[in-house]
Amino acid sequence: MHTHRVNELIELLQEEWLKEPEINLVDFLQKLAEEAKFSGKLEELNDDVLFYHLKMRNSAEDELIPGIAKDYEEDFKTAILRARGMLDE
Repeated sequence: MHTHRVNELIELLQEEWLKEPEINLVDFLQKLAEEAKFSGKLEELNDDVLFYHLKMRNSAEDELIPGIAKDYEEDFKTAILRARGMLDE
Protein backbone atom coordinates (compact mmCIF):
# COMPACT_ATOMS: atom_id res chain seq x y z
CA MET A 1 0.00 0.00 0.00
CA HIS A 2 1.43 3.37 -0.95
CA THR A 3 2.06 6.04 1.68
CA HIS A 4 -0.75 8.30 0.44
CA ARG A 5 -3.27 5.44 0.72
CA VAL A 6 -2.09 4.66 4.25
CA ASN A 7 -2.41 8.31 5.23
CA GLU A 8 -5.86 8.60 3.66
CA LEU A 9 -7.08 5.45 5.40
CA ILE A 10 -5.72 6.65 8.75
CA GLU A 11 -7.45 10.02 8.31
CA LEU A 12 -10.78 8.41 7.44
CA LEU A 13 -10.47 5.89 10.25
CA GLN A 14 -9.46 8.49 12.82
CA GLU A 15 -12.39 10.76 11.99
CA GLU A 16 -14.92 7.96 12.53
CA TRP A 17 -13.17 6.25 15.44
CA LEU A 18 -13.05 9.51 17.42
CA LYS A 19 -16.85 9.45 17.39
CA GLU A 20 -16.73 6.17 19.34
CA PRO A 21 -13.54 6.35 21.44
CA GLU A 22 -14.73 3.76 23.96
CA ILE A 23 -14.35 0.98 21.36
CA ASN A 24 -10.90 -0.54 20.82
CA LEU A 25 -9.46 -0.61 17.30
CA VAL A 26 -10.12 -4.28 16.51
CA ASP A 27 -13.73 -4.03 17.70
CA PHE A 28 -14.17 -0.86 15.63
CA LEU A 29 -12.80 -2.58 12.52
CA GLN A 30 -15.17 -5.49 13.17
CA LYS A 31 -18.06 -3.03 13.46
CA LEU A 32 -17.10 -1.40 10.15
CA ALA A 33 -16.89 -4.81 8.48
CA GLU A 34 -20.37 -5.74 9.74
CA GLU A 35 -21.81 -2.40 8.59
CA ALA A 36 -20.28 -3.01 5.14
CA LYS A 37 -21.94 -6.47 5.09
CA PHE A 38 -18.53 -8.17 4.97
CA SER A 39 -19.05 -11.78 5.99
CA GLY A 40 -15.48 -13.13 5.95
CA LYS A 41 -12.88 -13.22 8.67
CA LEU A 42 -11.54 -9.87 9.85
CA GLU A 43 -8.03 -10.69 8.60
CA GLU A 44 -9.51 -11.11 5.09
CA LEU A 45 -11.03 -7.63 5.12
CA ASN A 46 -9.77 -5.72 2.09
CA ASP A 47 -8.56 -2.15 2.55
CA ASP A 48 -10.84 -1.08 -0.33
CA VAL A 49 -13.87 -2.18 1.70
CA LEU A 50 -12.68 0.09 4.51
CA PHE A 51 -12.02 3.01 2.14
CA TYR A 52 -15.42 2.94 0.49
CA HIS A 53 -17.31 2.20 3.66
CA LEU A 54 -15.59 4.99 5.61
CA LYS A 55 -16.14 7.44 2.75
CA MET A 56 -19.80 6.53 2.39
CA ARG A 57 -20.64 5.76 6.05
CA ASN A 58 -22.43 9.04 6.79
CA SER A 59 -23.87 9.70 3.36
CA ALA A 60 -27.41 9.24 2.14
CA GLU A 61 -28.51 5.79 0.95
CA ASP A 62 -29.00 7.00 -2.62
CA GLU A 63 -25.73 8.95 -2.87
CA LEU A 64 -23.33 7.66 -5.51
CA ILE A 65 -19.91 6.23 -4.66
CA PRO A 66 -17.34 8.96 -5.44
CA GLY A 67 -15.40 6.89 -8.01
CA ILE A 68 -18.60 6.02 -9.87
CA ALA A 69 -20.26 9.44 -9.66
CA LYS A 70 -17.93 10.99 -12.25
CA ASP A 71 -19.09 8.51 -14.90
CA TYR A 72 -22.76 8.40 -13.94
CA GLU A 73 -25.40 9.38 -16.49
CA GLU A 74 -28.97 9.93 -15.37
CA ASP A 75 -30.40 8.86 -18.68
CA PHE A 76 -29.54 5.65 -20.57
CA LYS A 77 -29.76 7.22 -24.03
CA THR A 78 -27.22 9.90 -23.09
CA ALA A 79 -24.91 7.25 -21.65
CA ILE A 80 -25.02 5.23 -24.87
CA LEU A 81 -24.44 8.28 -27.08
CA ARG A 82 -21.53 9.43 -24.90
CA ALA A 83 -20.00 5.93 -24.89
CA ARG A 84 -20.17 5.85 -28.72
CA GLY A 85 -18.46 9.24 -28.91
CA MET A 86 -21.50 11.01 -30.35
CA LEU A 87 -21.64 13.51 -27.49
CA ASP A 88 -18.85 15.72 -26.18
CA GLU A 89 -17.61 15.24 -22.66
